[in-house]
Amino acid sequence: MQEYAPRARLATHEVTNQPPPPEDRDLLEDDLPMREALAREAPDWVAERLAPLGRDVGSEHVRALGEAANRHPPELRLFDRYGRRLDAVDYHPAYHELMHLAMDHGWHAVAWQEEGRGGHQAHVAALYLLTQAEPGFCCPVTMTHAAMPALRHSPSLHERWSPGLLHWDYDPRALPAERKTALTFGMAMTEKQGGSDVRANTTQATPVADGWRLNGHKWFCSAPMSDAFLTLAQTDDGLGCFLVPRFTPDGERNAIELQRLKDKCGNRANASAEIEYRDTWAEPLGEPGRGVATILSMVQQTRLDAATAPVAMMRQALSEAWRHVRARHAFGRCLAEQPLMRTLLADMALEVEAGVALTLRTARAFDGAARGDAHETALARLLPALAKYWHNKRAPAFLAEAMECLGGIGYVEESPLARLYREAPVNSIWEGSGNVICLDVLRVFGRHPEALTALRQELDAARGASSALDTAMQELVTRLEAPPDTLERQARWLTQRLAQCLQGALLLRHAPAEIGETFCRSRFIDASPVFGTLPADAPEAAILNRIQP
Repeated sequence: MQEYAPRARLATHEVTNQPPPPEDRDLLEDDLPMREALAREAPDWVAERLAPLGRDVGSEHVRALGEAANRHPPELRLFDRYGRRLDAVDYHPAYHELMHLAMDHGWHAVAWQEEGRGGHQAHVAALYLLTQAEPGFCCPVTMTHAAMPALRHSPSLHERWSPGLLHWDYDPRALPAERKTALTFGMAMTEKQGGSDVRANTTQATPVADGWRLNGHKWFCSAPMSDAFLTLAQTDDGLGCFLVPRFTPDGERNAIELQRLKDKCGNRANASAEIEYRDTWAEPLGEPGRGVATILSMVQQTRLDAATAPVAMMRQALSEAWRHVRARHAFGRCLAEQPLMRTLLADMALEVEAGVALTLRTARAFDGAARGDAHETALARLLPALAKYWHNKRAPAFLAEAMECLGGIGYVEESPLARLYREAPVNSIWEGSGNVICLDVLRVFGRHPEALTALRQELDAARGASSALDTAMQELVTRLEAPPDTLERQARWLTQRLAQCLQGALLLRHAPAEIGETFCRSRFIDASPVFGTLPADAPEAAILNRIQP
């Protein structure tokens, strides 16, 4: 990467009253809430293994990689010069280097290689750090990680594909899987006419002598250069789940035809494609007619990552804003010393602390479920939906506020805040938009009442620590007793309040008293949808000191 030395003295003026150019940082060492959460929720080895990643993603070099990967988006190559179909996507070298950063160190595999021993906490914390390098390339990392539970529905496919999925390496070459050691997975589930209603899918799967053939379209195919994809198609038994490799068993390119790449609102680094299956070879995965249940085991994993990414983006934006306001002066004072700015940033810091606490607690539930712990298994059914919904509802407004802290500098694409703001909606849309997630919460309550019991136990552990939280929890109990039609209309309120109450309970139990109590007072008493409305006596200095100790 070309490096440039900036000049402050220009022809007509000197550049002053601006923060210095960013330098190498250690994003884990600088992140006190994350380090505390890891110490509480994960074995010691997790933080030790993450330490080099914290230094890598905070380096100027990796920051430049993220910028370059977005400045040079992937290019679709449908045909070669002779008219033969390629159906290929070319990525900038910066994208490939970021993929190596993640996969050469096993962050896509750690949840399964250390399952039940802190692996899920390690994966989530790594994704949190990697997102701060560049959110887009984390999509194929997440998909590759999340494919494992679905593969377990078929012992033969698991035996063939899991070694490559778990291998610590990244190999972007378009080759048959048996000629590679490291593999990536994607997903192609939704269609134009159905979207979240995947049972309305029209793609057809037909059995043939050598397997199955698929015909139909997919509206979104994530990571279209993956070595294999999990997809849904209709069969005589109902909607089935299939594994679609990039190459057929005879070594030919499979008929996965890329129609176009999406011109997305968010990141430019990663490609999302519309694809057509045209007699595409596939293998069934899971029980016939149980495709939704099979692929949901993958979706449940991706939802935890989709709950983590917005917290990471909020943390990155908070750090950018804090760095700016400590170096910028306006109206005769440093911005970081001005009361209204301090209140705003303290409120935003509370949101990040709450998000980190809920994310790591959810990851611990996944690890506990892997060990067979009934309480943790119950929580693992519910917490990803709560965290995904609420973190993604908070992120867009949060990132807009951070951009305002920088003013016009934050609004231009040279700032990471512009890129983060464009990316903010995606994780709320992916793997179930807001309404779908809230309805899933109600379904969990109906099918797995032990999940609500487990959540109440978590909340009860903080009872009496804050009158604001106690009052909020009592209102929850009353609302949850409403008839079903009322519950559905109130599903967003319930999901939000359950997430916030658990965040408050976690902070009251584990964070410094000024963090937990101020969070509960500001979220449950005279709460505002706008950041920067803390109680007048909030201990802002103590909160701000935790942004970058």
